Amino acid sequence: MRIDVLNGVNLDLLGRREPAFYGGGSLQDLETTIYAWARERKLQVRCRQTNHEGEYVEFLHAALGNADALVVNPGAWTHYSWAIRDALEPFEGPIVEVHLSDVDAREEWRRQSVLEGLATDRITGEGVEGYRRALDVLAARRDV
Repeated sequence: MRIDVLNGVNLDLLGRREPAFYGGGSLQDLETTIYAWARERKLQVRCRQTNHEGEYVEFLHAALGNADALVVNPGAWTHYSWAIRDALEPFEGPIVEVHLSDVDAREEWRRQSVLEGLATDRITGEGVEGYRRALDVLAARRDV
């Protein structure tokens, strides 16, 4: 199973931005961990991150026909980017939405996700472990 893990705006600041919400590790630490978890599960993973909304849309377009599943954390774009939602709509595989912090327990505006109805699963508030859980969810779908 080929999985694109797409991280969005400000996730390159992991370890430097509000560690109480997002943890103390860097984006590189996160990606290294994701690749290790993927190997354990015999999954093929490609991690990508950008702070540019248009580039994130391009990542989603590139996934069409090239990825079997997606793990997406668009960051703040989750709450307002209809362009990202539109780019996700044609994707036919499972989509797992992941957020390091518990967005449902934070500010009101963070509780809205424009991905609602597109993501097959949503994992929030589990920190880095949320990505492991996302890979487990996708591996279980593969094994059915």
